[in-house]
Amino acid sequence: MQEAIRQEIAVTAARLIAEGGLDYRSARMKAAKQVLGDRSIPRGVVPDDEELEAALREHLDLFDPDHEGRLDRRRRVALEWMRLLEAYQPFVSGAAWRGIAAEHAPVHLQLFHDNPKDVEIDLLNRGVRFEVVVVPGLHDREAEVESLSFLWRGEPVLISLHDSRELRGALKRNDRGRAERGDRWALEALMAQADPDWANRPLAQEVLPRHRAGKMPRFGGHDDE
Repeated sequence: MQEAIRQEIAVTAARLIAEGGLDYRSARMKAAKQVLGDRSIPRGVVPDDEELEAALREHLDLFDPDHEGRLDRRRRVALEWMRLLEAYQPFVSGAAWRGIAAEHAPVHLQLFHDNPKDVEIDLLNRGVRFEVVVVPGLHDREAEVESLSFLWRGEPVLISLHDSRELRGALKRNDRGRAERGDRWALEALMAQADPDWANRPLAQEVLPRHRAGKMPRFGGHDDE
């Protein structure tokens, strides 16, 4: 019984993430309320991130025919910006890294640099219009980290700005032995694993040489999961 409730909550949360753009934490709580109503939440029925990811992947495979193409586009955008912002120690996290790109999930890059203003000036010099938002910290989810959101080639991008001292702890694997983020070479390896010929396809030829200057429209929201 408990396992069935846990699975139902995971499936409901996956739909909320895919269709409503909720982050994992909010989707989990809202799904639990939808499934259980006014009843208290029993111990052990709330799915963890791994279970949510599995349910989300299944949902996207079933109901989102553009998922594979969207993931490819967002990984290419991530790679492009990791090359452009190489001086700030960029790592990719979130949807592009995990390989589960719901429509509302942005390309999430985490930069480890001691002066956030350097990054803002860099983006402005490239003609990028961004909005300043905040996301939870890497190690303290109650802390707020300044982040920059914008659209690039029609894809939402979120760049969170972290102190360089946080990098060492950020590279530790989670309890399941999985890396939560990866550098440019790790992302390239993932892309080659998914499609050995990815670098020779037309979009790659457009993206890899250099970025296009120009004002970008604002992106008003984000999903940091």
